Amino acid sequence: MDIGDYRAHDALGLAALIRQGEVSREEVFAAACAAIEADNPYLGAVVRTRFARAAREGGHLDPEAPFAGVPTLTKDLLMALEDEPLACGSASMAAWRAPENASLVTRLRQAGLCILGQTATPELGLMGITEPRAFAHPVNPWRPAHSPGGSSGGSAVAVASGLVPLALGSDGGGSIRIPASHCGLFGLKPSRGRVPLGPMFGEVWQGAVVEHALTRSVRDSAAVLDVINGMDAGSPWPLPREQGFLAALGRPPPPLRVAVSLGEPLGAPLGTRLDPEVRLAVEWAAHRLEGLGHRVDWAEPPVEGGALADSYLTLYLGHLAADLAWISEQTGVPVGRLDIEPATRAIGRLGRCLPARDYELAKRDWNRVARAMAGFHRRFDVLLLPVAAGPAPRRRALYPSPARERLMALLAIPGASRLALKAGMLKRLAAEALRMTPFTQLANLTGQPAMSLPLHITPDGLPVGVQVIGPMGDERRLLVLAAQLEADSGWGRHLPRVLG
Repeated sequence: MDIGDYRAHDALGLAALIRQGEVSREEVFAAACAAIEADNPYLGAVVRTRFARAAREGGHLDPEAPFAGVPTLTKDLLMALEDEPLACGSASMAAWRAPENASLVTRLRQAGLCILGQTATPELGLMGITEPRAFAHPVNPWRPAHSPGGSSGGSAVAVASGLVPLALGSDGGGSIRIPASHCGLFGLKPSRGRVPLGPMFGEVWQGAVVEHALTRSVRDSAAVLDVINGMDAGSPWPLPREQGFLAALGRPPPPLRVAVSLGEPLGAPLGTRLDPEVRLAVEWAAHRLEGLGHRVDWAEPPVEGGALADSYLTLYLGHLAADLAWISEQTGVPVGRLDIEPATRAIGRLGRCLPARDYELAKRDWNRVARAMAGFHRRFDVLLLPVAAGPAPRRRALYPSPARERLMALLAIPGASRLALKAGMLKRLAAEALRMTPFTQLANLTGQPAMSLPLHITPDGLPVGVQVIGPMGDERRLLVLAAQLEADSGWGRHLPRVLG
């Protein structure tokens, strides 16, 4: 199997070829390794490989597993491989090795997936771009001068460029959906607690973070969810394993009540300006849904974007402070001497000064928003809105400028962080951090499933995804709707095929 043949198939397609004896597992493995070795120096998607270990593990795969022999990559964040590096995009963790496998990793292997390496992420997964100082910056395979988004940017680049047919990602504020939108992929964020984060973690960011995959096809996403969902031992979320996500794609959805919004309540308080191509993508998707027999109405979600952003950033600050303390414990390096980026250090200082009362009040806001959205979904089955305010930005365009980093460094002055919080710095941080991507955090706070669909390409050749959010626990309906739109639009033929 040459690299071109390898790239022509999604994950289930490769698994079928292996199962039918048309190609061997070893041939697929060799093609994947060759693709990574040839193209990753240019793409910057993969931060480390583990070909030798993966080859040994491949000899123990169940040949009847749904993805038997299919190559994949995991994200360099949370997805621990026993006794292997997990740097989380940070120089501070470069020498750290995980003590045990993540439950997700165990389930991927049981499903027959062969983990060839780990993909790039911003430091600690904190940004909607993937430009860590400690590792290479992935390039968007559609337009190399542009960002693939983040924080699962490395995984998105790996799939969009054909290094692997699917790659794992995590989503705490849009980190699967944003890179899926910028790289022309399908990206599903499952419901809160659907995929376990154990055994190292019970929940991350108060349950806002969920792990899943970036894929070329809806069927791959559904099949992955079939094998990784359900609580593990000690999970804080009593969600048993569900089956039938892939099987459900065999029939179209009944007519749905679709609410359509350009996200004004979410973006306007942050000063977001919607790119005309994003508006066109949403309007075009609404028209297509109507043509497929769904009832489409314009309606705004019952949320206020400024308050939602404040609540999200409050929890973000608190968790970063805790994460830095954990890294200090794991590495034996004092927090003040950790090798971290200036923005990470400044935000961590703000988090250390955050009153516990404010943290708890922010979490209570999550419940209020979730109840409001539950009422909204009594009127509408799904909500269609943008993923991001524009197509993929140019690389470095959204990273803090040197002047901004110098300003943030002033937080090192004793008492400055506390004064900055009192002076309203949290609101300014929220506006600056989320202005280009204010539409994805809603589903993380409420716990609802949400997906990015690659339904539009700009005249400049950049993909633009549209987001669909469903009621809590209703991934099945989202996946069935996605499969209907995939069949109607034929989006798979629009993937970039030529590198350079």
